[in-house]
Amino acid sequence: MSEVSVTHEPEQQRYEAHRQGELAGVAQYRLEGDLVVFTHTQVEPAHEGQGIGSTLAQAALDEVREAGERKVRADCAFIASWIDKHPDYADLLA
Repeated sequence: MSEVSVTHEPEQQRYEAHRQGELAGVAQYRLEGDLVVFTHTQVEPAHEGQGIGSTLAQAALDEVREAGERKVRADCAFIASWIDKHPDYADLLA
């Protein structure tokens, strides 16, 4: 399995996961004051079941934590479930 790279695309309000130069998934968000509201995560069908969504969630939440400016609201069911499974990220929730 090849490496997944995640980039932040703030002008599009999303994080993108790429594998072998191909867009494999996105985690979309919007900013609301001091919140990053994750609204939707989608993995392309050809990449499902390969950990792309988890890689996206972790990278996005790590970036929010590192910036230290905002809290998270997980309107996206996938991000909410991921945080539930990784309680060390619960401190990011508003």
